[in-house]
Amino acid sequence: MTTAERPARIRVPVGDDAARWATRGRCRRVLLVVHNVTSATRLLDVLPLFHDDFRVQLLLTSTGSSAFQSGIHELFAETGLPVIPWEQALTTDFDLVVSASFGGQLGVFTGQLAVLSHGIGYTKKLATPDTGHRTPDTGRSAQAPIFGLSPEWLLVDGKPLADALVLSHPEQAARLRQACPEAADTAVLAGDPCFDRTLAARPYRERFRRALGVRRGQRLVVLNSTWNPESLFGDGGGEDLLPSLLPRLTAELPADAYRLVAVLHPNIWHGHGPGQIRAWLDRARRGGLTLIDPLHGWRQALVAADVVIGDHGSVTYYAAALGTPVLLGAAPVAGLDPDSPAAAFVRSAPRLDPARPPLPQVEAVLAGHGAVSGPAELTTSVPGEAAARLRRLFYGMMRLPEPPSRALLEPLPLPPYEPPSRTAPLRVVTRAGDGEIAVERYADPSLAPAGAADGVAHTAVHTAVHEDTRDPGALGLADVIHREGAADDPRLGGPARWTAEVLARHPECALAAYVTGPGTCVARPRNGPLLRLATDGPGADLDPSAAASALHAWLTAYGDGGGDAWKLPVRTGATVHAVSVTPVEG
Repeated sequence: MTTAERPARIRVPVGDDAARWATRGRCRRVLLVVHNVTSATRLLDVLPLFHDDFRVQLLLTSTGSSAFQSGIHELFAETGLPVIPWEQALTTDFDLVVSASFGGQLGVFTGQLAVLSHGIGYTKKLATPDTGHRTPDTGRSAQAPIFGLSPEWLLVDGKPLADALVLSHPEQAARLRQACPEAADTAVLAGDPCFDRTLAARPYRERFRRALGVRRGQRLVVLNSTWNPESLFGDGGGEDLLPSLLPRLTAELPADAYRLVAVLHPNIWHGHGPGQIRAWLDRARRGGLTLIDPLHGWRQALVAADVVIGDHGSVTYYAAALGTPVLLGAAPVAGLDPDSPAAAFVRSAPRLDPARPPLPQVEAVLAGHGAVSGPAELTTSVPGEAAARLRRLFYGMMRLPEPPSRALLEPLPLPPYEPPSRTAPLRVVTRAGDGEIAVERYADPSLAPAGAADGVAHTAVHTAVHEDTRDPGALGLADVIHREGAADDPRLGGPARWTAEVLARHPECALAAYVTGPGTCVARPRNGPLLRLATDGPGADLDPSAAASALHAWLTAYGDGGGDAWKLPVRTGATVHAVSVTPVEG
């Protein structure tokens, strides 16, 4: 949050004359302290624990102490809660202060202070900032302290900073007693609300997959990076892996067998800027990569995932805790507490070898060679209990009886429908035989496996290009040109008109396909009738543009389907789709 965005001093529901202006002025005051967007996510998790209670007034504030201030203003506006300036908050009385970080002058508040973790417990080494607000006790060790478990972070003048330090597992309490016995009595075992919400969403895995456009037979690969130079996205860990890995993943993994999305830490988004992230990943995005909302969508992506390529951050660890196979593209351990479960996980998880093709490595980990023991047992010792335990804690700290209703967290929302958008030219390898067409599509023909079609009988290769390709010259070389649009879009003139115009404009193109929905398209072969392809009926779940490429291959090999309405069997990977083909007027 910039200086210009910092709120002005408020007068209601707290302030010098709040008693005059507040409609409900006898409420307990609960202040949620936001360090940055990352820490705010855990506070958003626990907001529902105060819902429906007319005795509680919630307020937000931002410490201004984080290097990552971008995004806080928008997040505050989304909650709709009153925002009190940090300087005013420090001089205001509160009954309960809840933070998910240790930044700012937390020890100044008069109310009870509860501190939550904003990751998988406390695992990382991090030196305390020289804020001028408190002097860390640095006499015990010359090494960087463990964030959240060491005296440097937990003590002020030798006394615990927090009244309650929320932990998710007894192993964290054991490390706390060893590192900072003075704060051991503040530890409260209350589970992990973030993980509880994720666990509760597992029955909706297929819905989340459909929201991401994952089709039957496809594998969802989630690329994940925490922040800092040693992360998968960083450029300070020796080899700068991501710039070479991303185009290889989008180009070497067959588009209809694999779906690729990226979950990046909020500090990457808000540190470098969303526009810069999209610019860096532009080539991969045009090849089908989707960037997941770092605040609202990452947990749904983990639930939906078949495999995660990640690093030493919390999200990759959460994936392993869900039982999802993982490959570590970056595995630094120097910045981790060597006794933490996270360090043990990084030491034991399988690695992605950047010198080898990624597809065989992904296939191997999917075959069962990537299971890692430990995270499932050590993420929380009380799964499903965080809501009840945290509300009991918070209301006890306020000396207020709990509401009679059951303590519940919000279910994860269903993400918006966001299928892959591939506008990069596609190299399409087709094989005709056994009454079906096998299709493999690769984004970026320059990087697709060169030998995929070499020396194989009944195999052909063609190029499919989206009309919105970045390179208009590619349209002149395309065998198949496709695009998406509503059937009644007046700008495009509808499927019949658009397909005719495309074939007239590009004489080398053999087939034009107008995708009208997730499971339908209208295709016009150069020397054939207008055809409607249905790819979402019984026995089918195929990208309509892939069906158009299969139709082109069939017509090239066999001429026609032999009837007014017929079935075109299309194989992608190990899945066969029965595509309905019907002539239409036009």
